[in-house]
Amino acid sequence: MSYALEPEQVDQYQRDGFLFPLEVFDNNQVVNILEQLEHTRTVAREQGLESELTQLLRTNTHYILPFVSELARASQLLDRIESILGPNILLWSAEFFIKAAHTDKIVSWHQDLTYWGLGETDEEITAWLALSDVNVESGCMRFVAGSHHQQIVPHRDTFDAANLLSRGQEVAVDVEEDDAIDVILQPGQVSFHHGRMFHASGPNRSARDRIGLAFRFITPEVEQSVAKRDYAMLVRGIDRGKKWIHVAPPTRLFDPAELELHARIRQDQFAALAEGAEQELYTAY
Repeated sequence: MSYALEPEQVDQYQRDGFLFPLEVFDNNQVVNILEQLEHTRTVAREQGLESELTQLLRTNTHYILPFVSELARASQLLDRIESILGPNILLWSAEFFIKAAHTDKIVSWHQDLTYWGLGETDEEITAWLALSDVNVESGCMRFVAGSHHQQIVPHRDTFDAANLLSRGQEVAVDVEEDDAIDVILQPGQVSFHHGRMFHASGPNRSARDRIGLAFRFITPEVEQSVAKRDYAMLVRGIDRGKKWIHVAPPTRLFDPAELELHARIRQDQFAALAEGAEQELYTAY
């Protein structure tokens, strides 16, 4: 069975820079994912990793959590990614976005590609999986349609404590708030967005955590231009270019060797994130 996008859906993504909602995982699968997330928390406590867990869930979870790497290789997700990126696909990043209930934390308007060292590429897609009800009250993302047709615009660092981004970064241009589209998703639904898309999210005023899992897919042709080394997981097709250090899927939860590799990858990628920062960043971003 193919889950490929329809041609008009591909055209919509190319035009608007986003596509949603996509029905990817069913209710039973969502329950299973949340159970595995809770099991991950339990194991972290048992292994003395509880203080590090927030960081571990926020960066490259596909290298240390087997169920995340398995989700990223699901055909109902990758078939749709292939419709846009083509047959050769790398998973560059996977991270949980958990916005606590009754929080004032926000994400300011920004473009993802600004701080990744991947240039202005069109060969990247973020697939954002909702694992809870995601709506205006819970602080859903907001997109500005067509903003990805611009190149990367100037950003400024705010280091605002209320901002969930590592530098409190925000675009240094005016954003037409009235034109923004609320990305409302039900559990199991996915949104796609381009790395130059202007996007933001508001506070979670609801009584439940807003839980999402973002996968960043690229093609092997994408290059890291800031960090000396960068890593990816081949999830479909082949990589003839050899521009990336390939990492195999994790073998078990919190394997010591894989945790060590995860830390090394985070340190190497930090060079791109910290490029041009107006004050010192901590490596545990």
